[in-house]
Amino acid sequence: MCGRYSLFVSPAELNRRFDVRVGDAYEPRYNAAPGQSLPVITDAESDRLSTAEWGLVPPWADDDGEGKHINARAETVAERPSFQAAFERTAGGRCLVPADGFYEWTDRDGATQPYRVAREDGAPFAMAGLYSRFEPATAQAGLDAFGDGDPTVTTEPIETFTIVTTEPNDLVAELHHRMAVILPREAEREWLTASPERARQLLDPSPADPLEAYPVSQAVNDPANDTPAVVEPLE
Repeated sequence: MCGRYSLFVSPAELNRRFDVRVGDAYEPRYNAAPGQSLPVITDAESDRLSTAEWGLVPPWADDDGEGKHINARAETVAERPSFQAAFERTAGGRCLVPADGFYEWTDRDGATQPYRVAREDGAPFAMAGLYSRFEPATAQAGLDAFGDGDPTVTTEPIETFTIVTTEPNDLVAELHHRMAVILPREAEREWLTASPERARQLLDPSPADPLEAYPVSQAVNDPANDTPAVVEPLE
């Protein structure tokens, strides 16, 4: 699975790499975690960096606590009800999730050791994602709570996303049995708009050659530790 990642390159580098308007909302994240609002590039607005909450909530869910899928398996993404509409782009759609590294945990000498996986050159890349808008149902509150006011309670729509995972390459296989789909650079835009049949062909494991993995501090275990220290290699 992919349950934590980083994106801390400069706005200028994001603009150059993905040809998108970045905007003022972007902030570096060294320890991006589920439930947070994070950058995505959607098929609907592929010229700018948007934000969505990590943890896809299907549009048919009763509330935003139902589902919150942080990952979607490439092998079943086209059939599972939670993801099918987004994958087929009939409700929600496909997105790129920019990153410059992700974390995996493995057992080493009887303890769980976190590792960071990143490109050897430090360049950002795009993980395959799906996004969906969840619109909470309008609720009726008791009149006593509002006096003579409007008893209707409304909640704003929530943009949510998930990261597609696949079988690991040789490097990540030493750490975990799944890995995020890292799209080839030349296929990133194709992923956004391709037919479902073609999109499924883009979900293979990425080559291990451009990547490296190194151990990092246990501090990354806590999402509150969102500082440059968590990406530093252990000595």
